[in-house]
Amino acid sequence: MMRIVIALSLVAALAGCATTEPKPPAGPAGVATIDVRRTPASTKALDEIAAAYLRLSLEIGTHEDGYIDAYYGPPELKKEAEAAPRDKAALLVATRDLMAAINLAARRPSDATERRRAAFLRAQLRAAETRLMMMQGTRFAFADEAERLFGVRPRLQPLASYDAELAKIEKLVPGEGALADRVESYLDAFTIPKDRLQKTFDAAIARCRGRSAAHIPMPADESFRLEFVTGKSWSGYNYYQGGYHSLIQVNTDLPIRLSRALDLGCHEGYPGHHLLNMKLEEKLVRERGWAEFSVYPLYSPQSLIAEGTANYGIDLAFPESSKADTERDILMPIAEIAVPSDDRYWQLLKAIKRAAGARLTIAQQYLDGAIDRPTAVALTQKYLLVSQKRAEQSVSFTDQYRSYVINYGLGEAIVRSYIERGNPSREDMWRRMARIISEPTLPAELLAR
Repeated sequence: MMRIVIALSLVAALAGCATTEPKPPAGPAGVATIDVRRTPASTKALDEIAAAYLRLSLEIGTHEDGYIDAYYGPPELKKEAEAAPRDKAALLVATRDLMAAINLAARRPSDATERRRAAFLRAQLRAAETRLMMMQGTRFAFADEAERLFGVRPRLQPLASYDAELAKIEKLVPGEGALADRVESYLDAFTIPKDRLQKTFDAAIARCRGRSAAHIPMPADESFRLEFVTGKSWSGYNYYQGGYHSLIQVNTDLPIRLSRALDLGCHEGYPGHHLLNMKLEEKLVRERGWAEFSVYPLYSPQSLIAEGTANYGIDLAFPESSKADTERDILMPIAEIAVPSDDRYWQLLKAIKRAAGARLTIAQQYLDGAIDRPTAVALTQKYLLVSQKRAEQSVSFTDQYRSYVINYGLGEAIVRSYIERGNPSREDMWRRMARIISEPTLPAELLAR
């Protein structure tokens, strides 16, 4: 019955022939809403599809822990979805109904922003369809899964293509034994003592925020809370709470090195996940009344934009030597880490990052069944130059999140290519970043521009 009601209401909206005036949709407390009585038929249709998508996403979330990364819409809507969710088969049918409706609605909008909104909803629904199919046992090849969920088909390099980078790293860390062991031993000297973690991260995040706030306006009442946790497959996570507030967690299962302070401060905070979610709430949910942005399904194209901008945001906030300067002059003294006499530490980190694409190739081979788990761990040690424990954590992430791993390296490359296209000024780069994180941006748009 639910499917029939939704389908009929969408048809009525698309045709613009309702006999009674619909009431404005309810929004989060304090959030602007669109009065559908004063908007064109195409916008009415998108508003109705968006409301159905929002309910649909919350119901899908009841079938998979972690599917909903963030939700800050009306609490009663979430309670209703959790109290009476449709089963996965019914949700799959409803998703396809909405995909058909959005295809019809997309013919109508003349406004470019509305067309982008429709394209965003279509891409999010295709990802929802894919994830529901996976929940019911369908398995896709790595590249197919990534494309359907995140909107980009990865083209991966063979592992042998990273051997040249390993040869360069050999020269930076000479000695006996496996290269990964030598690198781990060298980097261990830059571990942040546990009793210095809070102060070091507080200082790092403050600098990430300061550099971002100089270019992108932020709500006056924005805030975050930082926690150190254990028992996770990831190193850091941002749980956006709505109302311009985030919970940022840092995993301490393994010793945390100094390089992670600014990386996580930018990635999880500014100009990364915290800032992106704030701008979406401010510009799209509150100002435009687009309720669909009050929910964030993790397995969707939204994640490639989120992870790509968060990773690229590190270099945007700390270009050229400024990251090394900040670590050397500010963070190392706070962490009570001896400042190195040369630049070998930072040269090594850059070389390791250049080989990081190997992680995607390893994940593809592992998830497609070409290699087993012990081989994936061994290859991760070799190419990511980490200990067995760190390699196990990396593969555990792949076990849990599967093709999601493409969103980091590939997402960063796509965002970097778009923002740096045409040799822009620093101000223009920040303006482009602000547009990406404040609009209904899809990966395909960045590739096409």
